[in-house]
Amino acid sequence: MNKDTEIDMKEVELNELDPEKQPMTGDGQAAGGEKNGSVKLKVPEDEVTFTGLSKEELMKVAGTPGWVRTRWVLLVLFWLGWVGMLAGAIVIIVQAPRCKPIPEMNWWNEGPLYQISDLIAFSDGMEGVGAKLDDMNQLKVKGLVLGPLHTIQVDKPETLDFQTINPTQGNEKELITVLEKAHKKGISVVLDLTPNYLGAASWFTPTDSGDVIDKLNAAAEHWLRLGVDGIKVSDIGIASNYQEWSKLQAVVQGNRTEDTKKRVLMGVVKGVSAGMVSQLVNTTGVDLVLSDLLSSNIGGVERIKDMDTLHSQQRSLGWGLGATKRVQLSKVAKTQSLIRLYHLLLFTMPGTPVFTYGDEIGLQGVNSTKMVWDVEKEPVEGAAVSEAAEAERKEQAVSRKWFRSLSELRGKERSLLHGDYYPLYSSASSLSFLRLWDQSERYITAVNWGEQPETLKLSLAPTEGVELPETAKVRFSAETNSTADFPVDSTISLDKITLQPGQAILLQFPYMG
Repeated sequence: MNKDTEIDMKEVELNELDPEKQPMTGDGQAAGGEKNGSVKLKVPEDEVTFTGLSKEELMKVAGTPGWVRTRWVLLVLFWLGWVGMLAGAIVIIVQAPRCKPIPEMNWWNEGPLYQISDLIAFSDGMEGVGAKLDDMNQLKVKGLVLGPLHTIQVDKPETLDFQTINPTQGNEKELITVLEKAHKKGISVVLDLTPNYLGAASWFTPTDSGDVIDKLNAAAEHWLRLGVDGIKVSDIGIASNYQEWSKLQAVVQGNRTEDTKKRVLMGVVKGVSAGMVSQLVNTTGVDLVLSDLLSSNIGGVERIKDMDTLHSQQRSLGWGLGATKRVQLSKVAKTQSLIRLYHLLLFTMPGTPVFTYGDEIGLQGVNSTKMVWDVEKEPVEGAAVSEAAEAERKEQAVSRKWFRSLSELRGKERSLLHGDYYPLYSSASSLSFLRLWDQSERYITAVNWGEQPETLKLSLAPTEGVELPETAKVRFSAETNSTADFPVDSTISLDKITLQPGQAILLQFPYMG
């Protein structure tokens, strides 16, 4: 067989291979005589394709009695379910307790007011006030009350100049800078324009009143135009009787609209009863009345009675201890434990708490006490520090943290901001009361400023929808020794609570429906 015949026979053998064994790629010979890369392909003899029902077939099936009944059953079930859900929603809405409408709140109701009567002692003058605004912001202060800053010689009305700042305290340009910085931080600024603040009679004599109030009105217009958020004056019981008093009201409170920030007219009253304070709130037109009731009535029974009389006017009422005289509360509270007790009391009473600079750390001293800063900052390692000074710093640091925590709590809890008030207990040196609002958390304040332990037996007069639980959780506790009688977050019985001298606790329990 010649060479050409051999080539033809190979081609015939290749063509005669099973189609399933035809090589895909490669020239190598696989085992069993198959070439490498061969793939067996199985071709179905009959390929079945499902095309679904035609339109005519679908219409024929849809019209059968079985499918008609099924569609009606599904339709009825759908509408029954929809109506059922609608009815359920209506029942839930009807049966759910209605939310109590929130009362109108102004900026001076939303946080503590902080008085700085001596800018030099506070932070070396007006410029230093601007540098300490971050510290005020940490304390959740809503308003600064500056001054009095104007110039006056004692008991000499002819020397009165409301529009000139005492140069030892600062100047107008620095005040404007403080206003701008404070407003950016959400802090308002009020000026104390009490005329004869260095003398015994705030308004001089009745014969001087007309000229004094005319000067006061002009000064109020001037400072308000520069951005001041309110005016404070003392002895409003006297001032409001003057014929020109309404002019000051018009200057401060005029042109109020929903779109503008309200400016406050704040008045101080001393040495009068709670009933007279209530009357002044109603008759003088003052937005906020600061009284000395807390420092003049030192018994728990009297203090509870004052709150009973005034709690319904809480959004027009300021509470302070030393604040009416622009002095620190340490004048009354002689120890750090008592200072923290009064912090708790002021932040939970129905009304606006008003403090004097240094109250947050329990600053001790006379009117011109120099403010102490950075009390929470640990001394540099290795620095020479006396044990007494370090112990005092630590006490002041504890008081400042306590103050800040209470201020934060009051700012976010409706029961403490504007809640209802109910007395629970009072004695010569202790008291307790309840604050609640609608469906918010409830709070019980219990304090003992006496020198002996006291057992408080809490009781609530029958009131529709309000009752005390058997137990409550400790939210804040001002302990007087190293042993914690009321650990925070612990649960205690409300049957009777024994407080040590100078001890104060704030209890919390939920709305019970």
